[in-house]
Amino acid sequence: METAAETTTKKPKENKNLKQLVITIIVLVALNFAGNYFFKRFDLTHDKRYTLSQASLNIINESVDPIYVEVFLAGDVTDDYKRLQDETRQLLQEFEAYSPNVRFSLFNPIDEDKGTDAAKRDLIYNMYIMENPQFRANEKSIKKSMSGITNLDEAVIEGFIRAGMQPASVSVIDKGKQSETVIFPWAIATCNGKSVKIPLLKNQRGASAQENVESSVQNLEYAFADGFNKIIKEKQKKVVVLQGNGEMPGQNMASFLKQLKDSYYLGPFTLDSVAKDPQKTLKALQHYDLAIIAKPREKFTEEEKQVIDQYIVNGGKTLWMIDPVQAEMDSINDNGTMPALPMDLGLNDMFFKYGFRIPPVLVKDEMATPIKLATGGEGNNTQYQQYLWKFAPFVYPDSINQNPIVKNLGGIKFDFAGGIDTLKNGIKKNILLATSRYSKTVGTPTAISLDMVNEKFDPAEYQKGGFIPVAILLEGSFHSMYENRILPFKDADYKTVGKPGKMIVIADGDVVKNQFDKEGRPLELGFDKWTGEVYENKDFMLNCVNYLLDDTGLINIRSKNVSLPMLNMKKVHDNYTTAQLITVGLPIVLLLVFGLLFTWLRKRKYSK
Repeated sequence: METAAETTTKKPKENKNLKQLVITIIVLVALNFAGNYFFKRFDLTHDKRYTLSQASLNIINESVDPIYVEVFLAGDVTDDYKRLQDETRQLLQEFEAYSPNVRFSLFNPIDEDKGTDAAKRDLIYNMYIMENPQFRANEKSIKKSMSGITNLDEAVIEGFIRAGMQPASVSVIDKGKQSETVIFPWAIATCNGKSVKIPLLKNQRGASAQENVESSVQNLEYAFADGFNKIIKEKQKKVVVLQGNGEMPGQNMASFLKQLKDSYYLGPFTLDSVAKDPQKTLKALQHYDLAIIAKPREKFTEEEKQVIDQYIVNGGKTLWMIDPVQAEMDSINDNGTMPALPMDLGLNDMFFKYGFRIPPVLVKDEMATPIKLATGGEGNNTQYQQYLWKFAPFVYPDSINQNPIVKNLGGIKFDFAGGIDTLKNGIKKNILLATSRYSKTVGTPTAISLDMVNEKFDPAEYQKGGFIPVAILLEGSFHSMYENRILPFKDADYKTVGKPGKMIVIADGDVVKNQFDKEGRPLELGFDKWTGEVYENKDFMLNCVNYLLDDTGLINIRSKNVSLPMLNMKKVHDNYTTAQLITVGLPIVLLLVFGLLFTWLRKRKYSK
């Protein structure tokens, strides 16, 4: 039976507990209420990997329609690609947290358990329409024709390849058995009827799977932000591809131009009208934000140069891809030789005024890309072998260069490239790409022979060469090349110096050239069908355009540093026993010590 004192003591305690409960409930309700108005996520990673850039947030906040993201990198893969899976999922969860319009799903398109026949046929159809939007009105007839497909998995893989989304083959070890499986490191984002493909994996030549995954994770936010930007925002900037001086035909850079069409208005522009009405041509050109001049073959007239000059002086952006030497693999004769002749485009005085020059030389580099040459035959089958072709440099961006155009890019393939000399004139210059330490220039005219693939490496040959610039960025207020000179044609609005502008100069016209498949369709820029190698020409070229035209800060996402902690497998193997003791033995010992200490303290406390 409780005494009066005990009852009196108990009531304050009950009142105190009740008061604490009420306060806790009020605090929880207040926090939930405040959560509806205040939103904050905490990123505890040292590199702020999951903190979205402001440019990414600006893009998704502009969307008023749902953004559906289908990620195909799902299923059982190796540990390396599992990291890429996890990082992709976590990044999309971050996008989803900041915008309710972002919705995503992950699945394997050829998974027997999850991929129904109907789903696979829909996927094949969607990829076909994405590449051929003009046939969207024929949905019923197209789907009816697809009903006869028997091997759907094979058709899905073929559909990915046709859509420019190359699957990857990886080795999987399960219960001691090694097997090959196909993965699809791609995503498709769709918003308001517009779709865009998003690459998840960057395959760098010569890199390990771990290195490729780390580079891919570094690029993930940019890849998704760029994809969202293409389907959310309406096109604003206008890009023109100049023609009229023997420039590269459109089909030879179709892969590049197709990517540009997703974000910019794109059209051809011929300078032929300059001869009749240069003033009208100049005014028409000034409606465009960027002019692309790709591999011209005919000399520019003074009137044409004045039109381009005044376009630049008035703030127009330009992307030059210039071959200083005429040399083509198609020109090889039966003896395996070709001529390399200097090319006079009449642009030397213009380039000199802007602060650079491109001499008529070819770059020979020991850091080269391979070509396949016939070495004989067995029966009716021709045998081929790969050789390094020293006139096709394999150029890596300098790791010190933090310019977002080249930061975190892999190697870029050049073909018969020239070198660029920079001059002092007050214009800011940034060397974007340069050849390796073991490179030099070869003067022209000269004869080039395929026999050079058998040359032995001699370091003495490159003592005075190396690090030759092949791509540069120029920024500033350009002075007219006709300053203090007689104008080729009268122009009432002529300026000697005008608005700040930008230009990128690349001493190779073929850096933007794509190959074709057996049916004559353009392949992805950077893919070499003869060797199976993939280079980062497409990313480099798109980065150039984005930098010259970017007003959203999108290109600056590339400046974000992401580092994945990777295991050093050699070190683990060499210290296997020590690693086992630390990872397995030490936790058991700590647990035993804690258990014994806890038991001893408990006995000591309650034994009295």
